[in-house]
Amino acid sequence: MDKVLPAAAWTRRQDLAQLVSALGADNIRWVGGAVRDTLLGSDVSDVDAATPLLPAAVMDQLKEAGIRCIPTGIDHGTVTGVLDGGPVEITTLRKDVATDGRRATVAFASDWRDDAARRDFTINALYANPETGEISDFFGGLEDLSNRHVRFIGEAGERIREDHLRILRYFRFQARFGAELDQEAISACRELAGTLTALSRERVAKELLLLLALPDPADTAELMVSLGVWKVIVPETGPRDLQRLRDLIAAEAGADIAPHPIRRLAALLPALPAIADEVGVRLRLSRAERARLVCAAERQTSDAADPKALAYYQGTQGALDRLLLAGADISAIRDWTPPQLPMKGGEIVTHGVGAGPEVARILKQVEAQWVAEAFPDRDRVEQILDAILAQ
Repeated sequence: MDKVLPAAAWTRRQDLAQLVSALGADNIRWVGGAVRDTLLGSDVSDVDAATPLLPAAVMDQLKEAGIRCIPTGIDHGTVTGVLDGGPVEITTLRKDVATDGRRATVAFASDWRDDAARRDFTINALYANPETGEISDFFGGLEDLSNRHVRFIGEAGERIREDHLRILRYFRFQARFGAELDQEAISACRELAGTLTALSRERVAKELLLLLALPDPADTAELMVSLGVWKVIVPETGPRDLQRLRDLIAAEAGADIAPHPIRRLAALLPALPAIADEVGVRLRLSRAERARLVCAAERQTSDAADPKALAYYQGTQGALDRLLLAGADISAIRDWTPPQLPMKGGEIVTHGVGAGPEVARILKQVEAQWVAEAFPDRDRVEQILDAILAQ
């Protein structure tokens, strides 16, 4: 693979040129995903930089150049430059002093290789000179990238013991970039899978959802199950659930619907709301994510009979999830917005019904009939109400 970063839209950004000028070309290198993805010809959304300058010096020089900056992670050496084309995280070179599998104590460094040595995979430890595009590759990352080989820097087991989350990161990067498996990494992930329990649930959930958001994580999820890694984080997943994930991925592609990690997670769980809620709590998902997961778990074989009724009661998002999980047709609700019932409880009171629970009961009856009749107009709703009151 070429040792010079090819030109890309982001490398031509004027605001990045101003950033380089502010810090000095010798004091900044593009690093990580932006370099890796550009070499692969992929789109770049975030740009990160590394520098031997200390955070205070970075902030001083950016402010002097009129560039707004935020000390987003200054204790760890990270300053965010707020640029017109998007924020850039600028992190001082670091080296590990101590690690315990959950967090690392680091010291600032002045050597680019020291900084590269503490990163996880060789393909993530590529640095590009912002002026010449020349790439610094200390651990064979260019060759690995060319071969689609996701490989730990150094001994895999040692790197995982430093940060247990690297197990999940390995599988995510394997799903996104990998071809042939790295057997040393696989053995280490199998052996150390149990260490994932020491991590915060939020960190685990974030990595899990990033994996499930990839275009096709099914093979990787199956591999994780076979190695005993998946059961540490989602033991509720069974063999049939893996096939359901494959079917869902095919359904999403066939319907041209973007993947969503919560929908994918629902595919990997039995259709039992209590279990879905338990998993959501354990992973500390947000309230909205848990509600979506539980809604998907409430799926029934009758969902496909009336997609619009399903969308009315569950919301379009919930209905799409359930229909896709069932492999059902979504065309009826793809561009459809559920209407509002053209009647309020107060109107029932004007018909002589006393305010209270009886009004709510009657309104619910009206609504159910209105939905069953495919949302007719106001005149028909009044007829439905009259018929109910006549009973």
